[in-house]
Amino acid sequence: MQNWKEVCKEELLAAVTGAVFYLFAAALFAVFLRACTPAEGVVTAVNWTLKAVGALVFCMIFIHGERALFKGMAAGALSAVLALLLFAAIGGGFHVTAWFILELLLTAVMGGIGALIGVKTRKEM
Repeated sequence: MQNWKEVCKEELLAAVTGAVFYLFAAALFAVFLRACTPAEGVVTAVNWTLKAVGALVFCMIFIHGERALFKGMAAGALSAVLALLLFAAIGGGFHVTAWFILELLLTAVMGGIGALIGVKTRKEM
């Protein structure tokens, strides 16, 4: 069984790298956004997709050991919260809507799936 310090380190690594990935990918998307003006729904869908992919991939990489599903879900949801806070800190504004709960659920599920995939492919369970 892992100790509490290792678990927190895994979750923070997955959450922070997922949030940083989202911000970097969203910045690249913003460059292409200048070239064409997509509908607001497209921007929202791309943002959610980037957050979900970040949660999946980085939980797959950083989460190890037992209870991977729960650790991945926590890291995925935390990455969405960190992305929101980081985006607000760099001047993007702090916008929490009712859809944010769905976004948290999406990133939590994707983080849990990514963690399970990572643990199973490394045969740690």
